[in-house]
Amino acid sequence: MLTIYPVRAFKDNYIWVIHNQYYAAIVDPGDAVPVLDYLQYNNLQMIAILNTHHHHDHVGGNTILLSKFSVPVYGPKNELIPNLTHPVWEGDTIYLDELSLSLRVLGVPGHTAGHIAYYASDKTNLLFCGDTLFACGCGRIFEGTAEQMYASLQKLICLPDKTLVYCAHEYTSDNIRFARIVEPENTALLKLEGATEALRNQDMPTLPTTLAMEKATNPFLRCNQKDVINNTSIHAGRTLSDPVSVFTELRNWKNNF
Repeated sequence: MLTIYPVRAFKDNYIWVIHNQYYAAIVDPGDAVPVLDYLQYNNLQMIAILNTHHHHDHVGGNTILLSKFSVPVYGPKNELIPNLTHPVWEGDTIYLDELSLSLRVLGVPGHTAGHIAYYASDKTNLLFCGDTLFACGCGRIFEGTAEQMYASLQKLICLPDKTLVYCAHEYTSDNIRFARIVEPENTALLKLEGATEALRNQDMPTLPTTLAMEKATNPFLRCNQKDVINNTSIHAGRTLSDPVSVFTELRNWKNNF
């Protein structure tokens, strides 16, 4: 039985610790200190680091963690990851013996040029997507293109609806505020807003989300929906005729929201 715990770091990062009460794999450890505290408190032995991309708030803790534990470091083969030992890309599979966990690597460029995600399909349906997909949002496009990011998101929404999505930041409330402007008549979004507010009022994480919820509420996954198309076209001041152009304008709109 796996536990997936969000260790908080910086302002709004979540470092996901996947463990079985004995062994732990760490996803995107931007800061080593809170991870080491959690491992010590729970008497866990770290067995792997899983990096999704090269940004410092996702890899900054690698070196210190490796001074305490000698473990493999997985990460995208096309990016400079500190202490990377196992470069991986689309189609690769990682098996963590101590956790009996198999993870499929997905190439999801856009936020960065070589961004990857890790997906566990064997009954667990877990997705660790870094900064590609957020609850009710998606990552900024720093190194890739809008076309790449759109394609990456389309790849993710082909996974089962019940997939649990472990994003790397607590952005849900801000993302919902934007989504409500894009799609004000979306009743699922209105319900999500209430549930999210209740969680944040208790300082609780809004994650994981599910792909089913994201398909119903996330405007970046709904670029073929009439209201999203119409309202994004109004904002752009021109008719947007295909999902990629809607997505591109939507991302630009959110950048300046």
